[in-house]
Amino acid sequence: MPGNEELAFLSAAEQGRLLRDRKLSPVELLRACLERIDRYDGILRAYITVCAEQALAQARQAEREIATGNYRGPLHGIPFGVKDQLCTQGIRTTLGSRITADYVPDHDATVIERLRAAGAILIGKENLHEFGKGGTNVFPYGQPRNPWNPAHHPAGSSSGSGIAPASGFSSGSLGEDTGGSVRSPAAANGIVGLRPTFGRVSRYGGVMHGWTADTLGPLTRTVEDNTLFLQAIAGHDARDPLSSTRLVPDYAAALRPDLRGLTLAVVREMTWPDGVHSEVRSAMEAALDVLRKLGATVKEVSLKLAKHSVPLQLLTSDSDIAAMMLKRWLRTRWNDFDVGTRTRLAAGCLIPATVYHRAMRARALVRREILDTLAGCDALLCPANLNPPGRIEAAREQVDTPEDMDKKVLLRRISTYPFSMANIPAIALPMGYTKNELPVSLQVAAKPFDEATVFRVAHAYERATPWHRRHPDLARILHKAAA
Repeated sequence: MPGNEELAFLSAAEQGRLLRDRKLSPVELLRACLERIDRYDGILRAYITVCAEQALAQARQAEREIATGNYRGPLHGIPFGVKDQLCTQGIRTTLGSRITADYVPDHDATVIERLRAAGAILIGKENLHEFGKGGTNVFPYGQPRNPWNPAHHPAGSSSGSGIAPASGFSSGSLGEDTGGSVRSPAAANGIVGLRPTFGRVSRYGGVMHGWTADTLGPLTRTVEDNTLFLQAIAGHDARDPLSSTRLVPDYAAALRPDLRGLTLAVVREMTWPDGVHSEVRSAMEAALDVLRKLGATVKEVSLKLAKHSVPLQLLTSDSDIAAMMLKRWLRTRWNDFDVGTRTRLAAGCLIPATVYHRAMRARALVRREILDTLAGCDALLCPANLNPPGRIEAAREQVDTPEDMDKKVLLRRISTYPFSMANIPAIALPMGYTKNELPVSLQVAAKPFDEATVFRVAHAYERATPWHRRHPDLARILHKAAA
């Protein structure tokens, strides 16, 4: 039997097979995760609320069920966490804000209901940027830190949802992605994160303010694990009027070791812009070589409108969120917001309706260009992060000049926002590490509801490379940081 550290870093699929065969107890697995949380999360701050007693009770129940032949499937007994933006019955849901610090929902989000039905065990609620908005300066529940170097940021807004699986605190997480809030933490923490097609996963019970862009997706240590989580949470839900009625395919069936017959297109503007980090560029070039060796045809394409997705997303989603906040809290609780949140929300309130509507029409043009390009290939490629995760203090954006807009706003978002605007599936997965041992990440996007192709490309690349087998040595890293 693996030791606690090795056990915590096994893939969820490997853990699940051990649980199924009764070579591992759900209680033992959960305790291994809780022990790591207790030891390291005081520094990394992945969690806002840890549900230790409830989770142990669920683990004991799962142990009894498996022992008596009532095995529910590959996630039975698997511990998971969720971004504290998802409602949990009887467990506080803070949204990362002082304003909602005492909110205790009377219901679970649909995705949590579905994971519980699959036998998975909720271990805790994960830290995030306030209201899932991004740009938080002072985190009321502790500063989230990157497990590869705690002086560096773990990205956001689903910060804790990226830290937890990367650190062996859980077997997987659920995050929320408007413009990159699943993919960016996956990239920064060296794990796998999927933004599903808009409508593929119910958003009921998630506190969603970006009505036309928000999605919920899994963050895991491997691509196979990601298929297991998506399989459990995908599908129509009558309580979410925007969820799709399309049938959910068998995602694991798409996983195969080669890419013969596929055409993959590198997006020039999202891959090689001025300012891309040299080590990201080198890692991307090496990744393309791997994909070619796996049998894929790799070409380059141009998305001339991609750069416009950044201001268009800010003009529309920021306005959507500000409209929700203005009536409820912005007027009456101004000083209780983090300054970064309230500044961005206030700017969103000042966007004229005429500008908003023109921006919404322009979003359709960006989407059309992406879909037309996908008609000539199977998937689009680019890095998920054009720069490795920076130091925490450098992540606090102050934009004073047009040059700042290019360097601080556009460059940080150009690799994720276009796929959000097109509402297509996109996955981030490890493609290497810098000389300073910080993760860099590959991104794969495909046609609407074609998560199967995204998984196929990502899985084949993952199996052909060693990156998913690397995990942060927290004892060494945190000792070094404290020295």
